[in-house]
Amino acid sequence: MTTLHLILGDQLNSQHSHFKQADPQTVFVMMEVRQETDYVLHHAQKILAIFAAMRDFAQTLKLNGHRVHYFKIDDANNSHSITTNLDHLIGTYDANRIIYQAPDEYRLDQQLAQYASTHRLPVEMIDTEHFITQRDETEQIFKGRKQWLMEYFYRQLRAKHDVLMENKKPVGDQWNFDQENRKPWRGKPAVPPDIRATHDHSILWETIQSQGVKSFGNPRANEFKWPLNRVEALAQLEDFITHRLVNYGDYQDAMTHSNWRMFHALISFALNVKMLSPLEVIQRAQHAWQHENAPIAAVEGFIRQILGWREYVRGIYWAHMPGYDQSNHLSHQTDLPGWFWTGDTKMNCLAQSIGQSLEHAYAHHIQRLMVIGNFALLAGIHPQQVHAWYLGVYIDAFEWVELPNTVGMSQYADNGIMATKPYVSSAAYVDRMSDYCKGCHYDKKLKTGDRACPFNALYWNFYDRHRTSFERNPRIGMAYRQLEKMTDETRQALNEQAISIIKNINQL
Repeated sequence: MTTLHLILGDQLNSQHSHFKQADPQTVFVMMEVRQETDYVLHHAQKILAIFAAMRDFAQTLKLNGHRVHYFKIDDANNSHSITTNLDHLIGTYDANRIIYQAPDEYRLDQQLAQYASTHRLPVEMIDTEHFITQRDETEQIFKGRKQWLMEYFYRQLRAKHDVLMENKKPVGDQWNFDQENRKPWRGKPAVPPDIRATHDHSILWETIQSQGVKSFGNPRANEFKWPLNRVEALAQLEDFITHRLVNYGDYQDAMTHSNWRMFHALISFALNVKMLSPLEVIQRAQHAWQHENAPIAAVEGFIRQILGWREYVRGIYWAHMPGYDQSNHLSHQTDLPGWFWTGDTKMNCLAQSIGQSLEHAYAHHIQRLMVIGNFALLAGIHPQQVHAWYLGVYIDAFEWVELPNTVGMSQYADNGIMATKPYVSSAAYVDRMSDYCKGCHYDKKLKTGDRACPFNALYWNFYDRHRTSFERNPRIGMAYRQLEKMTDETRQALNEQAISIIKNINQL
């Protein structure tokens, strides 16, 4: 009698307790299924990265003495349904029990929970042994509180797990060094070279294409640099800690056309498929500060992204699903422009940020939030269309982490559950944090006219048309005071300019 143990494509945690000792009565089951490639249109590199990592993981399990049944995308007996494939294997292995690790996406959680509740065999869910918090822990932390704030959550976890703490106080007597981490980059210091291993996945890519799997973006199959396994992920983490962390804090918000990754770690994919654990990443960064290899502002800023934001958005996700993905508080209805799929726009900041996303399946948080997301929110693009694009385009995008960041943080479609104010700006912010405005077709200083930067009129129009939602928000008072100082003619001209921009959004 055999136990079938399902491993999903984002559950490549080689440190899981169930992998410590080979059990001849356990068969680990892994699947490349159209159910997972087709639920949203994915970037080619995302499909490649997950499939290649899954195959490497399965091979490692076999080398360690484990039994593995692996469904490849082109296997004749692959039904492309997780549950149907599991049922097929029951007879093959005379299975009497099924185990699966807790899915991180609601749709899979519901599918497998329904499967378990109706199956003739016992079907058990176990923990992935990855996250620092439990699914409902965030909700418990805020129980009885009217408002959820990430900063409060972050401080609770810092204290609980003794991260950057001395004598029960934050190191440097300061919880958050965010104000010190907002410098633009003007060419110095030099960005370290990219040491990531290169793989040729051309044959795998040909197989994926032969099966009719749809995708977008550049696959870069013969020069693929996303990590294949934990060994490569650890090497990438060490490169970041040794060569990039020292400057990460200062320039984590900076953008430049001359370097797409800057001082960022590029470990989010490895984290989200569980090659790395969040605690080991945090501990490695803290060790760098303790040994004076990186300043506290950089280390705290980096740790906050993992211990703070990453765990917090997961808590938001599980507390508000189902239904959170349908949020549209501002009733935005504009269709996503076609150039989101090509990067072919005269707005240089968007051409650079979207073009980079299509080329590398990656953009850092400011490109995602304050360039692409900023434009989408100002232009009133439907949040579900924005959500589908973000979920598909980024190598690290799994719904539990992407959805709250997009629908909540970026698009304010959740009416402030994630953010206390909408994250919007005019051209001035983009110009301050990047070199994108130089040589752009549009003039960052102009608010109206054919050559005016679209961000400017859209910014004022956004606040004008959403007065009832934001006029009393204390964090936005300055914008409304400036609007009141404008003449009726000026406001009308800005609104007309914005309406024209949205009407002709595909020609920008």
